[in-house]
Amino acid sequence: MLFAFGFSWPFAIVRTYRAKRVDGKSPMFSIIVIVGYVCGIAAHLVEGTKLWLVPVYLLDILLVSTDLALYFHYRGKAELTKNGQTDTIDR
Repeated sequence: MLFAFGFSWPFAIVRTYRAKRVDGKSPMFSIIVIVGYVCGIAAHLVEGTKLWLVPVYLLDILLVSTDLALYFHYRGKAELTKNGQTDTIDR
């Protein structure tokens, strides 16, 4: 599941980047996923088993964080277009 979920994030990042829209995205979901990954890392470190998974968790955290950063970047632009300030938006 860790690998399959991790493979989906690059597609989400590319889709957000190309569309430059964040309709339907939930920043809270991304934050919960990041917290889950951190808990997974902590569990493996405490148990001392399967430490080879820690880099996978870190990569997934990086990918989710990238998607979250894109959310906040494009959310601001979406708010500008709602207010009719389209002349200040980079296209």
